[in-house]
Amino acid sequence: MNDLSQYRSEFPITNNFCFFNNAAISAPPLRVAKAVSDLMLQFGNEGFLRYPEWMKTVDRTRSLFARLINADPSEVCFTANTSEALSIVAGGISWRHGDKIIVPVPDFPSNVYPWVNLERSGVEICFVRKNEGRFGLSDITAVLRPGTRLIAVSSTDFTTGFRCDLEELGDFCRRNSILLCVDAIQSLGAIPLDVKRCGVHFLACGGHKWLLSTMGIGALYISKEVNDLLHPIRVGWRSVENEEDFYNLEMKLKADARRFEAGTLNLAGITALGAALEMLLEIGIERIFEKISGLNDAISSELGRRNFRVISSMEPVHRSGILSFAPDDAERLFRYLLKRKVLAAQRGNAVRLSPHFYNDESDIERLFEALDSYSSRVMKKD
Repeated sequence: MNDLSQYRSEFPITNNFCFFNNAAISAPPLRVAKAVSDLMLQFGNEGFLRYPEWMKTVDRTRSLFARLINADPSEVCFTANTSEALSIVAGGISWRHGDKIIVPVPDFPSNVYPWVNLERSGVEICFVRKNEGRFGLSDITAVLRPGTRLIAVSSTDFTTGFRCDLEELGDFCRRNSILLCVDAIQSLGAIPLDVKRCGVHFLACGGHKWLLSTMGIGALYISKEVNDLLHPIRVGWRSVENEEDFYNLEMKLKADARRFEAGTLNLAGITALGAALEMLLEIGIERIFEKISGLNDAISSELGRRNFRVISSMEPVHRSGILSFAPDDAERLFRYLLKRKVLAAQRGNAVRLSPHFYNDESDIERLFEALDSYSSRVMKKD
């Protein structure tokens, strides 16, 4: 298995828990905590004197995020979270009455409500029904109608971990002049994603899952191809070209994605995200995905031996960092694992596991010790 053991000591949570919950809220590494702590000490000891240095941190983090997805830094703006980023897209396009948006569901509400909110403007939302998180291009074409302007998908289903084929979907959107918007929060940091190759026009992501950062920070990618289609619904002092000229007011918006950063930035969140991105890119996302896949292969094999049904796709094009399985009672098992200090998640009738590159064989052993103990207790009660 891909050996990344030298990074495990960066994650103190491994001293207390078997942590398989990166698809919910990650446990940041020590270098992220230190970066934010150092920033707060600078604030406390020096006030605003480090402001020019902090702005260099902002620029560096923007460049790192752009590198992660193969974009230009000018195509990236910072947001509070994925919901805000998707709302910027939904609210920034000049929609026409009768326009249609295709949305596969069920999906996490962040990628549903911003689009449904447009119905009051006469936009029609065409839902594609997923089957255990799965859908394909044939499902998209089945609901395709004249007037379809945008397809909004999550790169990875938050329950089952099914990863849609973005390259195929992006090619379809190119050929049909349809905008493609992607919620990538369950991909970035765990799976390579190239927005240019996949033909993505908009991509939203929060930093608190696989990106190993913190809550309250996210990013939005806006392709140069469609930059002019999006107008900010919120503007502020940082939206304009001469942002530090407070007296000669001129409403000249920045030409790139930065016009969507209306006011004072979440510097602590951006600092955390930058430190996390440096680590992820230092290791390499391809290597990270290889390690996660190896862990999930081992877990899937052991689950199969114990007759648990794995509901996540293991096909190379559709697998992700999420591995979900269906026990007899997901809630009861989830609570039992929690008591045994195995942190997973319950999503519907499934238990969801989401390991990262710092997990190892000892975590898998602890997981199955807990599962075997649980099964023994259930059999005794029966």
